[in-house]
Amino acid sequence: MPRPFPTLPFPTLTEAARIWARIGLLSFGGPAGQIALMHRILVEEQRWLGERRFLHALNYCMLLPGPEAMQLAVYIGWLMHRTAGGVIAGVLFVLPGLVAIMALSWVYALFGTVGAVEALFFGLKAAVLAIVVQAVIRIGTRALGNAAMLTVAAGSFVAIYGFGVPFPAIIAAAALIGFAGARAGMAAFAGGGGHGPVGAAQVDDADTLLGTGTPAHAQVDAGKSLRIAVPFLLLWLLPVFALAALFGLENVFTRIAGFFSVLAVVTFGGAYAVLAWVAQAAVQDFGWLSPGEMLDGLGMAETTPGPLIMVTQFVGFMAALREGTGMPPLLAATLGGLLTTWVTFLPCFLWIFLGAPFIERLRENAALSAALAAVTAAVVGVILNLAVWFGLHVVFDTVRTVTTLGLRLDVPVWTTLDPAAAGLVAAAALGVFALRLGPVQVLGACALGGLALHLAGVV
Repeated sequence: MPRPFPTLPFPTLTEAARIWARIGLLSFGGPAGQIALMHRILVEEQRWLGERRFLHALNYCMLLPGPEAMQLAVYIGWLMHRTAGGVIAGVLFVLPGLVAIMALSWVYALFGTVGAVEALFFGLKAAVLAIVVQAVIRIGTRALGNAAMLTVAAGSFVAIYGFGVPFPAIIAAAALIGFAGARAGMAAFAGGGGHGPVGAAQVDDADTLLGTGTPAHAQVDAGKSLRIAVPFLLLWLLPVFALAALFGLENVFTRIAGFFSVLAVVTFGGAYAVLAWVAQAAVQDFGWLSPGEMLDGLGMAETTPGPLIMVTQFVGFMAALREGTGMPPLLAATLGGLLTTWVTFLPCFLWIFLGAPFIERLRENAALSAALAAVTAAVVGVILNLAVWFGLHVVFDTVRTVTTLGLRLDVPVWTTLDPAAAGLVAAAALGVFALRLGPVQVLGACALGGLALHLAGVV
C-alpha cells in the first residue's frame, strides 16, 4: 500500500529557489545533459523525489511540445511547491541562457564583422555541424528499431528536403501513422519513446521527501487546473493579438509573436527538430538571417546554459534588428529577442499546470505512446535534413537549388569548397566521434581553431 504523503520537513520556497538557480547555471549540454543534471541533484543529492516518479514526470514531458528539460523542471517545481514553485523553477532554468544569449547577440550585432569575432564564429560553425550529426546518430540509434520506423524517418527526410513539406505537417503525419499502427495492432508500433534510466543511483520513491503518495494540490481537479491555466493562456496570447491589432499582420513583431507561438504548439521531437523548422522558416521564408548566422546562433546556444531552443531568441533579435520598426535598431532587436522568448517558453507553464494532474491517463495510453515513437522516428529524418543543410552552407561558399524529377534539391557548387572550413569540420568530427569530447570542449577547441586560422591569414 502506498505510503501517505510524508510529514518530513520540505525545503522552503527560498531554499528550493537556490537549488533551481544552481541547476539553471549548470544546465549545459542539451536536454540529455540537463535531465541527467536534474536527476543527480534532485533525486540523488536532495532526494526530493525517487526514480519512478522522476521518470513518470519525464515521460509526460516527452509528450509535450517544447523543451522537455525545462518542462521537467516546471513539473517538479510544481510538485514540490505548487504553482509558485513551478514558475520559479522554470524561470530560473531559462534565465541564465536568456541573459547570456542576449549579451552575445549584442556583441554579434556590434562586432560580428570584426575579424577576430568572425573567426571565432567560423570555428563554432564546424563544431555545431559535428554535434548535429552526432544528434542524428544518437536519436536514430534509439528510435529506428525496425523497418517501419526507418521508413517513417526516410519519408520525413525526403518530404522536408526534396519537397519542402512544412515541419508541422510532417510531425502530424507521423503521429497519425503511429496512432493508426498501434490501433491496428501492428507490432512495429507497439513500443513507446523514452530515455530509459537517467542516473547511476536508483532511489526508491519511498525514501524521498515526496514519498509514494500524491500531494493534495496534485490531485485531479479540472476546475482548479483551468483556473490556474487560463491566466497563463491570456499572458501568452493577449500580446500576440494586441500586436496584430496595433501594428498589423506584416509588422516584424507581429510575425515574430505569431510564428514562435505556432512553434510552441507543434514543436514535438526535441530541440534539433525545432531548429530544422526555425532554420527553414527564418532563413528561406522570412529572410530574417543567413544560413551562416543561423549556425552562429546555434553555436551561442550550445555554449551557454539553458535550453538549446534559446537560439530562437537570437533569431528574433536579428529579425527585429533588420526590419524597419521606427525605433533604434538595437532597442528593436532587444524587444524582438525578449518577445520571442516570451511566446516560446510561456506555453510550457500552461502545458504543465493544465495537464500534469492527468499524466497517468496520458502515459498509459498505448496508442499515444506509439504516436510519440513515430514522431521521434520522423524527427531523425528532419534532423538529418538539418545536418545536410548546415553542412552544405558550412563547407561550400555557394549552394544553389535545382529541380529534378519533381524534387527541389540544394546542391553545392563544388568549385567553392572552403578547405579551411572542411578541415575544421573534420577536426570537430574527430573530437566528437573518436575522442568523445563533450560539446563545450569541441565548441571551444573549434572556436580557437578559427581564431588561429585568422591570425595565420587563412580566413
